[in-house]
Amino acid sequence: MFLVSPNFSDLFTPNIEIKKFPDGESYVRIPDLGACDSQPITLLHRLYPEQNNSLLELLLIIDELAYQKCDVTVLSPYLPYSRQDKKILEGEIASGKVVCNLLAHTGCKILITLDCHFLKGTGDFTHGELPIRNISMAKPLIDYAREQIFKHEPFEVIGPDQGASYLVEHAGGTALTKVRRGYKGGAIIYRDVETLEGNVDLHGKNVLILDDMISTGNTMIKTVEWAREAGAKKIACAATHGLFLGNSLDKLEAISDAVFTTDSILNPAAKVSIKKHFDEHLQSLFSAA
Repeated sequence: MFLVSPNFSDLFTPNIEIKKFPDGESYVRIPDLGACDSQPITLLHRLYPEQNNSLLELLLIIDELAYQKCDVTVLSPYLPYSRQDKKILEGEIASGKVVCNLLAHTGCKILITLDCHFLKGTGDFTHGELPIRNISMAKPLIDYAREQIFKHEPFEVIGPDQGASYLVEHAGGTALTKVRRGYKGGAIIYRDVETLEGNVDLHGKNVLILDDMISTGNTMIKTVEWAREAGAKKIACAATHGLFLGNSLDKLEAISDAVFTTDSILNPAAKVSIKKHFDEHLQSLFSAA
């Protein structure tokens, strides 16, 4: 049985109600809860934007389904807190593992997601106590670049850092080596890119820069600048997840020839649909059931 949250209504018809009480707390209702009893459930729920609220709503749904003795599979395109998978400074909390453990303890049997930041490949993994199936959108993004951006002209695929290497390797691409500075900022904390290094000849070539996400855009901006200095001809920027915080999309569009993402997170640059790939996994889950 499939359950769909309202924040997935652009791709699937929702059958869960999520609203707000006057004080801002979340109200969640599963109208057909009786039919879920002891059934395997596949739950489609986005966790961004408003990730803290969306996470709580997901936990509320999973908890009720677990109480009904359901085996719950969660399909969520983007896993928030996935960049906080390790400790940099003493006393920091690796919140990515905490989120995974919360999902597992509440009753999620497996999370199916797209290009999870702390996973360095596709397939089945376990992070903390949560089984995760990581699906890559690299091929659809590269195919879009080939057809719509470069019009079947040759192009190089590069990743901004080693974390993105699996996204580019199957296309014969190269991942750069990135070094970050220490934390900066006040109430908003982040780390700038200090250096980028890579041994790849881009002179006179078209280039696709491919990453799992674009957040503040700092890494992608530095990579575009690096590619320009290396003599690249036409540069496109692509990512599975487009957060585009601040005015990062405007900055990237000003210095590159194209910027596009999937619609895992709805944004103005979302050009590649995830629906076909989630449909395939929904069909395989249905067949297995």
